[in-house]
Amino acid sequence: MTETPSRGWSSSASATADVVLLRHGATRLTPDKRFSGTGAADPALSPAGRDQAARAAASSLLRSAAFADVLCSPMTRCRQTAEIVADQLGLEVRVEPDLSEMDFGRWEGMTFAEVQDRYPEDLRRWQLSPGAAPTGSIETFTAVFDRMSRLARSLAVRYAGTAVIAVSHVTPIKALIAQAVGAPPAAMFRIELSAAAFSRIAYSGQEASVTLVNDASHLV
Repeated sequence: MTETPSRGWSSSASATADVVLLRHGATRLTPDKRFSGTGAADPALSPAGRDQAARAAASSLLRSAAFADVLCSPMTRCRQTAEIVADQLGLEVRVEPDLSEMDFGRWEGMTFAEVQDRYPEDLRRWQLSPGAAPTGSIETFTAVFDRMSRLARSLAVRYAGTAVIAVSHVTPIKALIAQAVGAPPAAMFRIELSAAAFSRIAYSGQEASVTLVNDASHLV
């Protein structure tokens, strides 16, 4: 039986959709915090990333509920993470395109310092406004925020009364967390997410309650 997470001070009588969010494990780009979106590069999990995914799959958190599905972004690093989790739980992986990372344009594969050196004005505008896009991209934090808002509404209906694991990336997960606490897109700049870390949101009707953020205790 699914363990229903706390919903805070929710007034909704709707059945709860328990959404466990898992950031993918590390890739070769993760240690240097390089921008890694939906650009040309689609890195696989590194050996360290595969170990992180295995530890996530064996975590007590994923033993706390009976999950209906394992959803994931179509990107390789997410599919590999999801496959490791699904294999441990005896479930199938279902690709959900809306869980994709945003497009970082010409910043793909670069560190923050490299972008600062090559595209300082574009980076400054991006840091000041969630409506600004990375160099060479048309996608913004605001666009991802809107995309994830639509997905959240869909998950609340599809998984009402049950639980689901969603394997995704930094930006989509931050967008879901910000929305759930009623914060604007700019709040996404203030949320930190580690590789293979868990977050968790309970959706009940049109209400949401964040019950966990950036939990990496299973990696210690």
